[in-house]
Amino acid sequence: MADIYSTYKKRDDICEDVCGQEVSRMSRIRCMIKSLDLRTILVLFVIIPIGFLGIYFHGQKVTYFLRPIWQSPPKPFIQIPHYYHENVSMSTLCTLHGWKVREYPRRVFDAVLFNNEIDMLTIRWNELYPYITQFVLLESNSTFTGIWKPHFFAINREKFEFVTPRLTYATIPGGSRKGENPFYEEAYQRVAVDRLLRVAGIEDDDLLIMSDVDEIPSAHTIDLLRWCDGPPRILHLHLRNFLYSFEFNVEHKSWRASVHRYEKGKTRYAHFRQTDYLFADSGWHCSFCFRKISDFVFKMRAYSHSDRVRFAHYLDPKRIQNVICNGDDLYDMLPEEYTFREIIGNMGPIPHSYSAVHLPAYLLNNVEEYRYLLPGNCVREGG
Repeated sequence: MADIYSTYKKRDDICEDVCGQEVSRMSRIRCMIKSLDLRTILVLFVIIPIGFLGIYFHGQKVTYFLRPIWQSPPKPFIQIPHYYHENVSMSTLCTLHGWKVREYPRRVFDAVLFNNEIDMLTIRWNELYPYITQFVLLESNSTFTGIWKPHFFAINREKFEFVTPRLTYATIPGGSRKGENPFYEEAYQRVAVDRLLRVAGIEDDDLLIMSDVDEIPSAHTIDLLRWCDGPPRILHLHLRNFLYSFEFNVEHKSWRASVHRYEKGKTRYAHFRQTDYLFADSGWHCSFCFRKISDFVFKMRAYSHSDRVRFAHYLDPKRIQNVICNGDDLYDMLPEEYTFREIIGNMGPIPHSYSAVHLPAYLLNNVEEYRYLLPGNCVREGG
């Protein structure tokens, strides 16, 4: 014990010699700091703080990059080939798919939850108009994240007079408060769509399209499915996936859109995987395809994954404009893939595409109105 005491006494003496005669707590701390070697100082005051900052700013990227470790890929879809040409008869097309042509087509209902995608809704309804029995649209006065919004469809309803005789439209008050889980609000509104479909007169064996406004089935796909007997009762649609406009074709495909043969008491309006069957090349998904920068900001704050807006500068209009033209990610995220090869292969900006072949006919017939959606026109209003 005497030796230990002597050791500490000598250390105090050294501290007093080196740091002065003061014996205050601060002097002892300064003395200890002076006694640290360079390597320890670098670890404590440089490497560890940089590590914490890196986790704070890029922790989400680390999590997504390690996704192959903590999450397995979903079960592969059963791909159904899709045959089509405008000069081939419906009877032949049904036969090519192994199906039989019907004596008369099924009725088709197209149901959507609407936020603020006026241009996408216009293109969608003009694409599908010849084959839809009833358009069904539900609109809320709040977003999934509880942010108040006007009824954008009601404000712009004169643009959609062409569907009025076939439209079932309703509004619903927001069901959650700001800050609650946005997926609860989304589920609440989808249940309301189920009720609205019954008001619209849907019956057993009618076809029901379940998809977001920006997930647009091609007209010939819906025409084929309404004329043929033999497709699975539930069929997901494999859509060509675009981001910001039809200039940026995303590698990972869109599959959430689906077509159902309606069954009373069983069919529920949803936006998740409901079957293993996937119908190839069935339309277009154009996500964040907005005319104005303010629309980008609104959706980033409004939709179910608003938690991805981790920093205020993500909403800066100049940044958003640069992201759009470069094909970068609005949330500065890594690709949502399930293997390291796919993550690394899809990192970086989306390559530009200069093809405008096989896009919705209404878009090309009204090119001056929707030029911002075509290759080479990335600058947005307000950008």
